[in-house]
Amino acid sequence: MAITSTLTTSFKKELLEATHNFATNGNAFKLALYTSSATLGAATTAFTTTGQASGTNYTSGGAALTKVAPTSAGTTGFTDFADLTFGTATITARGCMIYNDTNSDKSVASIDFGGDKTSTAGDFTIVFPAAAASTAIIRIA
Repeated sequence: MAITSTLTTSFKKELLEATHNFATNGNAFKLALYTSSATLGAATTAFTTTGQASGTNYTSGGAALTKVAPTSAGTTGFTDFADLTFGTATITARGCMIYNDTNSDKSVASIDFGGDKTSTAGDFTIVFPAAAASTAIIRIA
C-alpha cells in the first residue's frame, strides 16, 4: 500500500468542469487522515474509509478546512488552507486526503507525510505551506 503526494487526476478534470469552488463562500473542504495501509494517489476519486486512521479525538471523515481565498502571482494561480489541528488526539497517520465535502466527497489531493506521524494525547497538526505561487498546496502554473 502507498500514499503518493499529488493532486488527483479526477480533480484536474473536474476543475475544467467547474466542480470545485474554492472561493470563500464556495464549497466546503475536509481533510481525512490515513495509515500506511491506505492506497491514495493520482487515481483516487473520492473520500474512502479504507485505510483511514482512527484514534482518540479523531472522527471518521476528518475535519473541515479553512480556505485561503484563491489568488495569483505571475502566471500561477493558487489557493491554500489554514493549518488544521486535531486537539488532544492519540493517533498515528502516514498521510491525508483533501476532499470536497460539498460535492460528493470528490478527492482533491493526497499527501504522504514521508513516514508515520503520531500524537499521544496531544495536538496532531497539519501545517500547510505558505500561500504563495511556489509553495501553496494547490497551484496551477
